[in-house]
Amino acid sequence: MSRFVDRVVIHVAAGNGGNGCASVHREKFKPLGGPDGGNGGRGGDVVLVVDSNVHTLLDFHYRPNAHATNGRQGQGSNRDGATGVDLELRVPDGTVVTDTDGNVLADLTGDGTRLVAAQGGRGGLGNAALASKARRAPGFALLGEPGEERDLVLELKSVADVGLLGFPSAGKSSLIAVLSAARPKIADYPFTTLVPNLGVITAGETVFTMADVPGLIPGASQGKGLGLDFLRHIERCAVLVHVLDCATEEPGRDPVSDLEALEEELARYTPSLGGNLADRPRIVVLNKIDVFEARELADMVRPDLEERGLRVFPVSTATREGLRELTFALGTIVAEYRAAQPVPEATRLVLRPTAVDDSGFTVTPNPAEPGAFVVRGDRPERWVLQTDFNNDEAVGYLADRLARLGVEDKLAALGAEPGASVTIGGLTFDWEPSTPAGVTTAMTGRGTDRRLERNDRVPAKERKAASRLRRGIDVEDTTG
Repeated sequence: MSRFVDRVVIHVAAGNGGNGCASVHREKFKPLGGPDGGNGGRGGDVVLVVDSNVHTLLDFHYRPNAHATNGRQGQGSNRDGATGVDLELRVPDGTVVTDTDGNVLADLTGDGTRLVAAQGGRGGLGNAALASKARRAPGFALLGEPGEERDLVLELKSVADVGLLGFPSAGKSSLIAVLSAARPKIADYPFTTLVPNLGVITAGETVFTMADVPGLIPGASQGKGLGLDFLRHIERCAVLVHVLDCATEEPGRDPVSDLEALEEELARYTPSLGGNLADRPRIVVLNKIDVFEARELADMVRPDLEERGLRVFPVSTATREGLRELTFALGTIVAEYRAAQPVPEATRLVLRPTAVDDSGFTVTPNPAEPGAFVVRGDRPERWVLQTDFNNDEAVGYLADRLARLGVEDKLAALGAEPGASVTIGGLTFDWEPSTPAGVTTAMTGRGTDRRLERNDRVPAKERKAASRLRRGIDVEDTTG
């Protein structure tokens, strides 16, 4: 038997961008024909798409991890790497997406609605795209950016017009069964319904959907019984229907006390989508009047309920008495509710240009280490991820970019001393203000940078170890 799942936690990972290629064009009589390394391909996105044919989150329960494909690396002869394929995840209409902190990211309603859950990493530039007057034949390329990874909570809130509320075995499933083509499980014991049932009903020219909530009991809004897990399915309803059992033989129960208990649980429940369930229109259904004692009880309590401003409909799902009046009354309320809703505006793009005095980064003292600084900003952090620190020329290019951005000037203005620890993203290094970063210097060869040479007489292995130390890498783990 299939399971109904309406809340899952998934891990989505977009594809990584492909690395750029460092290549030099070679042919007969032209051994150095210039850089021709292509760019890396963009990583694939993870996209949530509303599909009207999907009604449960069961697939995500068994497969909670979703990974898009990576972009391919660039190649020589100016061949760019292939773009990663986007991964589309089909979700039911009415799915609410939140992060693990409970912040609502999107409310996905309407067939075809899309949400990029994880952005694919951009591909790195090849050396052909990095060539300039000062660096005619770059001996390096940029690395691809890693794809975005995040944990998301998917919560299904059924898109139903009418929500049925009632104690276990009050007859909610039977009511849906006789009014629609739905065939829920029906039995004479409590908590027969373990998942919400959805039915489509026609009343004249109005077609609406009806959902029932598995039997509520006192304390359901606080997590008792099954109610807390399924109350979310009535948040979108236009009208709430209290189905009251007039033939119950349980001691201490009657239609009025059942109604008061249900209303108390609704008042305590706080919808995550905002609003207040107490503001929704109410209808009371006095069920099982085919039983003689139940009909007498219904006639007795009906005046009291109507004095509270509630519309009351005595019905019998067994003989179908009173169902036609109930159906058209619900259709009228749903039609009025739909007509009162504002017309949705066309989707508009909102552009927020960056302020003219926004440098795109910040430099602040590191509170955890006196004399140290932390650089934050999208561009410097992205540049660090794109840099191959095994290539001195690539490191020098990073220093040039940071200098042009103004990072070094900002560090000097804040009083940074030579050798100060500076952190950018996941990289920590010792600041060397004497390095003429940003100044055009003669290139010494592909993959090298004269500014990073500490001492030509130091063996190459020791120079590499010192370079790793400056980048905060454990030398013992990397050199063996």
